[in-house]
Amino acid sequence: MTANPTQPIPKKSATRRRLSFLLKLLLSATALFFVFRKIDAREALDTLLQTHPGYFLLAFLAFNLSKIAAAWRFKAYLTALGIRISNRYNIELLYLSMFYNLFLPGSISGDGYKVYLLKQRFQAKTKHLISTSLLDRLSGLVLLLIMAGIFLLFSSYSSTIPYFDTLVIAGTLLVLPGYYVFNKLLFPLFTSAFWSTTHWSFWVQAGQVLTALLLLYSLSVDAHYLDYLTLFMVSSVVAVLPFTIGGVGARELVFLYGFQYLAIEQETAITFTLLFFLVTALASLIGVFVSIKKDN
Repeated sequence: MTANPTQPIPKKSATRRRLSFLLKLLLSATALFFVFRKIDAREALDTLLQTHPGYFLLAFLAFNLSKIAAAWRFKAYLTALGIRISNRYNIELLYLSMFYNLFLPGSISGDGYKVYLLKQRFQAKTKHLISTSLLDRLSGLVLLLIMAGIFLLFSSYSSTIPYFDTLVIAGTLLVLPGYYVFNKLLFPLFTSAFWSTTHWSFWVQAGQVLTALLLLYSLSVDAHYLDYLTLFMVSSVVAVLPFTIGGVGARELVFLYGFQYLAIEQETAITFTLLFFLVTALASLIGVFVSIKKDN
């Protein structure tokens, strides 16, 4: 079975998917238009053109490593269901889903496509496969919130907002236990995979932070790394929300408003978000060349 846009996919709710895609496209375009009206677009372009290619390549590699860690997390959830897949098939599913999520959002989501392929291959219950995809995303979000909280505590924000530290510490400490209870009560079938998937989620987010740091190096940023990374983590939380295409526009808005409290350059911050999207897009294009074949 070849991974290309012409491959048969489920046709359920096609009109709804197209409308959702158009709405996301409109929101992304509106957000980007607003952002670029607020900054010096020429300066941002000049900054983009001066990107160091070596650091950019390292950032691309780090991003892909973080995604491979995400694939291992997904595999741990499948194992809890009693589904065994090869490492190769697991990686192929990863890049296929990334491709569908970013480049074909109007046809079927990447998560939906993974569920479809696994259903065809293993005849597992659809609700269990959907639960797997949902928990896979939630696990990543939980670790993202925890790491964002830690970065916030040590950023310049902690000295500008009253009671900020107290609120962030409380939220950071409660999110993982809260998620464990949520998982145990609503998805008991996957409780055995909780700690292994949490472990992989940590490495996913660590890889994302490394990607961001290398992109900052590629832009010759030499100060305020923690503040940049803090905004990156917060923007990643916002980008998870399914309102834009690949988080485009959402990240830029977070950086546009967030930089006002920090000693960082506005144009550099926006250029950084565009570079991160470029890394994401290039990695997602790998899905074009992926083939899903039967395990030996």
